[in-house]
Amino acid sequence: METEVLSRRENPLLDRIEIEFRTRHAREPTPTRDALREEIAKIAKAKKDLVIIDRMDSDFGKPETTGYAKVYKSKEKALSVERKHILIRNGLLKPEKEPAKKKPEPEKEVPAEAGKKEPEAAETKPDKEESKEG
Repeated sequence: METEVLSRRENPLLDRIEIEFRTRHAREPTPTRDALREEIAKIAKAKKDLVIIDRMDSDFGKPETTGYAKVYKSKEKALSVERKHILIRNGLLKPEKEPAKKKPEPEKEVPAEAGKKEPEAAETKPDKEESKEG
């Protein structure tokens, strides 16, 4: 894996260095975010925990990945500035587990016969004639 810096900017307001990079990885799979963090840390001469990979893009069929990384002066500054999902992706925060949602019960199937109306019973005549008064 060969990484080159396309642009490097100092951002004193946020205490970080912003790096756009290109990595060539012929005959290798696309590098992981963790592997790229190590590579950028070597280039910036910083600790891996201070490197945040904001984005990385690979085109299908090209052994090349481009991206944008930020190298902070301190871990505290990174935790206070970066968005939560980016910190989780880079392994600086653990994802919070949401309470398990109760699954709705599947609807009970009604047999096909139950949906049909039964023919109404014909009026029945009494077997015995009612006694006649008289």
